[in-house]
Amino acid sequence: MIPFRSVCLFLLAALLEIGGAWLVWQGLREHRGWVWIGAGVIALGLYGCVATLQPDAEFGRILAAYGGVFIAGSLAWGMVADGFRPDRYDVAGALVCLVGVGIIMYAPRSG
Repeated sequence: MIPFRSVCLFLLAALLEIGGAWLVWQGLREHRGWVWIGAGVIALGLYGCVATLQPDAEFGRILAAYGGVFIAGSLAWGMVADGFRPDRYDVAGALVCLVGVGIIMYAPRSG
């Protein structure tokens, strides 16, 4: 049950961080205004809170593993929100990152 919870938390964190950054981007780069920027800042703050809910207590491990989720999630977000079409190297790189997430977070450890 712990890996399932951890994966769900990673997905929620990615939604909040990538979505928050996208909202700030839209507010500034696309001139949508301060409401978009404010919503993005709130989402980014919530991302920081969600990261603390991971069952592993090691900050460095959580953030390192989350980096792989962020990479894959960013490509997915771009596909859905902006019509981005990843090429095979984008997909291959994201898969390598997700394998790294699995090794970092879920490999058996002694102690």
